[in-house]
Amino acid sequence: MRRIRLVRDIQLGIKTLLLHKLRSFLTMLGVVFGVGSVIAMLAVGEGASQEALNQIRKLGSHNILITSMKPVAEETATNVRSHMTIYGLTYRDSDRIGVSFPTVKRSVPVKVIRKDGRIGRRSMELRVVGTNPHWFELVRRPIVAGRPLTMQDMETRGNVVVLTEEGVRRLLPTEGVIGQSIRIGGSSFEVIGVVRSEGASEGALQTPDQQTDAYIPINVVRERFGDLFVQYKGGSRIRERVELHQMIVEIDGLEHVEGTATAIERVLELFHKNKDYAISVPLALLKQAEATKRTFNIVLGSIAGISLLVGGIGIMNIMLASVTERTREIGIRRAIGAKRRQIVAQFLIEAVVLSMTGGMVGIGIGLLIPWLVTRIAGMPTVVSPISLVLSLGISMGVGMVFGIYPAVRAARLDPIEALRHE
Repeated sequence: MRRIRLVRDIQLGIKTLLLHKLRSFLTMLGVVFGVGSVIAMLAVGEGASQEALNQIRKLGSHNILITSMKPVAEETATNVRSHMTIYGLTYRDSDRIGVSFPTVKRSVPVKVIRKDGRIGRRSMELRVVGTNPHWFELVRRPIVAGRPLTMQDMETRGNVVVLTEEGVRRLLPTEGVIGQSIRIGGSSFEVIGVVRSEGASEGALQTPDQQTDAYIPINVVRERFGDLFVQYKGGSRIRERVELHQMIVEIDGLEHVEGTATAIERVLELFHKNKDYAISVPLALLKQAEATKRTFNIVLGSIAGISLLVGGIGIMNIMLASVTERTREIGIRRAIGAKRRQIVAQFLIEAVVLSMTGGMVGIGIGLLIPWLVTRIAGMPTVVSPISLVLSLGISMGVGMVFGIYPAVRAARLDPIEALRHE
């Protein structure tokens, strides 16, 4: 019986709202824009946050990245005269970190130089990365063809190289590359594998790889190209001696990452008079990014909530006007036996139907805007199912909260006074 009465009240509420279509539509706009903006802004914010978090996760939550940096004083001096600058991480630093801390599982040295690579008539500048096989375990990149470097390559000092997919496309777009011979800096290397390209992110966060890398055993890079680099800049010759450009340190547990990073920094300070290195902790960056994401979502949700508040006020305003218009109808219903709770239910249902309809239209708009942003601007967006359910629930809540006062006011009307109302 109650279910039948509820269905009848909903039908009556929809019929009453359809009597004033334009007024009902304008009243819903506040809820429509509020729900749509909640979903759209959260989707855009979530997409941007996920992209940043994915970039950090690619570095590995268990890893610590230490990068060589030229001190500012040394950089200024090289513009004045020609001399040799010695800075950055050393092979001893890598060995020292690997044996000094029980929480360190392994330390992977990385040496980076720029050399021209040539296969046949095609040539391009490559970023030659000297490292060991553990690099491919810490910086996970799918093997597209062939194999990665192995410990046997290190022991035999083989002239072998692993290229990135992007580099292969530019050098040999129509041919198989495995087994080909490529000349890098005057030396010949056999291509043994291809890994998927991963572009370096912008900003302070530097990924260990780039689009056109060539991975070679670090002992071979040291023998073939040495540690001394010469540049000609502004009419002067700049000579730099850098043993290692980067180290990737793997820690045995997440709980030890930040503490070990602090300890490593203290040890490096003892052996480096100038701070010629920078330490990046992906786990700390991940925590910071997640905290920023939560704050960002709260701010966006609060801004969108203002639109819902305005929409709720609009619903209350129109329901109060409806009570005034239907005062005589309320008096007749009360006179023939309708109870106050039935009057409250009728007006409350009308308010909820109004807000729910606006909420569903808003969900449609909220799904459309992120799709357009992704298609037109190329920005990643992520629509969370929770945001859809939450938005619809909030729109229902807005109808109930802002519809309760007009409904109670209608129920409290004196039947005799209501019947006299013109």
